Amino acid sequence: MVELDLQVASRADRLPGEAQFRAWCELALRQRTADSELTIRLVDEAEGRELNRTYRHKDYATNVLSFPAEVPDGPDGEPLLDIPLLGDLVICAPVVEREAREQDKSLEAHWAHLVIHGCLHLLGYDHIEDAEAEEMEALERTLLAELGHPDPYAGDD
Repeated sequence: MVELDLQVASRADRLPGEAQFRAWCELALRQRTADSELTIRLVDEAEGRELNRTYRHKDYATNVLSFPAEVPDGPDGEPLLDIPLLGDLVICAPVVEREAREQDKSLEAHWAHLVIHGCLHLLGYDHIEDAEAEEMEALERTLLAELGHPDPYAGDD
């Protein structure tokens, strides 16, 4: 089960509903057997830029930022892996809309991609190394295809 805290701090008027966000999260997190808790915060460019500058040292608003939960260690020094808290996603709505237009993608497909992409980051997937990127992107393609959306990386060569 996914427990989602959806925070709307954006004035964008073309936002998916909470049920849609929950469905995308459940799809991305279905490989996780434990319950999952996460927050998705929808922001405008000023907040997105400030967070990206503060945490990634990049002075622009980006589409999605993932903040995995810092899981405390148990009494044996091992991480408490069975707690449901995964972390937070911050998604900049105006950037999502602009990218969808620029990349000639449907807005729904781009939202779905970024939610799934962010959730996979919360599960520990990354795309810094080529092999990791290939694994993560393959999973994203598979999940998006299940939703009937095209390959989000087509034409990225």
